[in-house]
Amino acid sequence: MNVRVIKRRAKTLYTRSRIPGVDWSVNQYVGCSFACPYCYAKNVVRENEAEWGSWVIVKVNAPELARKRVSGTVVMSTVSDPYQPIEAELKLTRSVLRFMDKRNELSILTKSPLVTRDIDLFRLFDSIEVGLTVNSFEGREKSLLEPLTPVMKVRINALQELHEVGIRTYAFVSPIIPGVTDVSAIVEETRDFVDHYFFEVLNLRKAGGAFESILRENFPESHRILTRAELFKTFVNNLVAEIRSLGVRAEGIETHFHGWGFVGL
Repeated sequence: MNVRVIKRRAKTLYTRSRIPGVDWSVNQYVGCSFACPYCYAKNVVRENEAEWGSWVIVKVNAPELARKRVSGTVVMSTVSDPYQPIEAELKLTRSVLRFMDKRNELSILTKSPLVTRDIDLFRLFDSIEVGLTVNSFEGREKSLLEPLTPVMKVRINALQELHEVGIRTYAFVSPIIPGVTDVSAIVEETRDFVDHYFFEVLNLRKAGGAFESILRENFPESHRILTRAELFKTFVNNLVAEIRSLGVRAEGIETHFHGWGFVGL
């Protein structure tokens, strides 16, 4: 897919977050060329009627805006990926990190092993954690659900590399799709170098009609579980028991059957 780069000047970089437990979000990019068809962000940010993944907004003045001092938790990023392919050339994320107040309490989330490039900057922060999204999609599943992202193995290798140099790490196990995402396998492969986990069941409501059609056609049982209340409840209860049995550090599971929900562990 050809990606149109749109350069803009922003008024601010730090935005008050609506995510529970997160004070500020930072998005030096808006839009994401990984173009995951299930991504909720395509319903949050739009560029006219252009196809999700076909454009990326670059906040060219983000590094100077990053100097602002804020208190509380800062998450990078919520409507983009800070290490999507364009970052390898532009190095905008790297510049933002350079100028960001190192006293900020920073959490970074990405699907890209490019994140390890900036280990030297991560070490300068008083408090930082870096997470990789992992979901066990491989082969046909990946081609349908997440065709343009780096494969799981390189993401897991990135987590291990970050851990080995002393960076606090987390695995964001998302989206969890019944019968597709192997949560136990993910945990067993990563537990030696992940400090804690976040778990999230697929947000089918925000994924949109096109993705729901993909899921219904190719994974009909998964679709049934995610759209029928009793089946969904049973699935989540079983998932809670499974995660508890694994004995890892995690607060709970995000769910989205009737809007945002959280099931504690």
